[in-house]
Amino acid sequence: MDKDLKFAVLGGGSWATALIKMLTENLDNVIWYMRNPDAIGYIKIQGHNPNYLSSVALDLDKLQLTNTIDTAVSEADILIFAIPSAFLESELLKLTVPITDKIIFSAIKGIVPETGLIVGEHFHEKYHIPFENIGVITGPCHAEEVALERLSYLTIACADGKKAKLIAKNLNSHYIKTKITKDIIGTEYAAMLKNIYAVAAGIAHGLGYGDNFQSVLMSNAIREMKRFTKRIHNIDRNINESAYLGDLLVTGYSIFSRNRMFGNMIGKGYTVKSAMMEMNMVAEGYYATKSTYEIKSKLKKKVKTPIIDAVYEVLYEGKNAKKSFKALTNKLN
Repeated sequence: MDKDLKFAVLGGGSWATALIKMLTENLDNVIWYMRNPDAIGYIKIQGHNPNYLSSVALDLDKLQLTNTIDTAVSEADILIFAIPSAFLESELLKLTVPITDKIIFSAIKGIVPETGLIVGEHFHEKYHIPFENIGVITGPCHAEEVALERLSYLTIACADGKKAKLIAKNLNSHYIKTKITKDIIGTEYAAMLKNIYAVAAGIAHGLGYGDNFQSVLMSNAIREMKRFTKRIHNIDRNINESAYLGDLLVTGYSIFSRNRMFGNMIGKGYTVKSAMMEMNMVAEGYYATKSTYEIKSKLKKKVKTPIIDAVYEVLYEGKNAKKSFKALTNKLN
């Protein structure tokens, strides 16, 4: 592929900042769209994002900052979206320029609420992007460890192997290792599901469950993920690979996991609203829980998901977390 293709990252959060750090290790010019003009002004003066990963020194000579999404989309060939799924469509509605000829990679772990679709399917069905021009960037990888340049791993999924290799090449560095797969749907669903299981792990921790229970919870979670992804898209995949099991473990156990943090607050008695306000970050697992529950409810052939069901009861039906997780303990093995 043309090595002169231009990249743009869309989003202003921690993962977008981490992606910018990775890309500017390899590229001389990257477009960065974030909607907050004040944040852009601060970055131009201080050289780091004031709100996320503020320790990351940004190479301003390699950055083209804009708060106009049309500019980012029209000037770039490859668009990497790192906007929370709950706000993706509202940002896309601002567009007045076409995106049908663009290569789209999603670094978003969630379901688009307006359509109930994973991000890749959303771009394909609503914006008519061919599947060969759609890809996924997933972990196991926390933005905070990228900031610290700790050894991290990324999985790049795309039906077109050449495009996957191009993305991998430009994210690779001495602290980032990449792997390629063609399982776009499976990796994207897994990236979304692991956030729900991390919320469950957080709730359990907040309720006082220990490491012994957490290990059982995670072993049941990977089997639940396997059942769900198989029902949605039944192909030959090894659920124990890093893109599935590895991403689940780091999100379920890490102190950097915002979904675990959110769940921990819920387990300690916070309301959903108060937990979100205190975190000042988006916990994708909250939105993913509702979307996933609705998807599984519509499946012709049912799939057993006791962990997702328990989290849904607590977050959306207002049920007591202690009682719901007590019932869950009897469904795990």
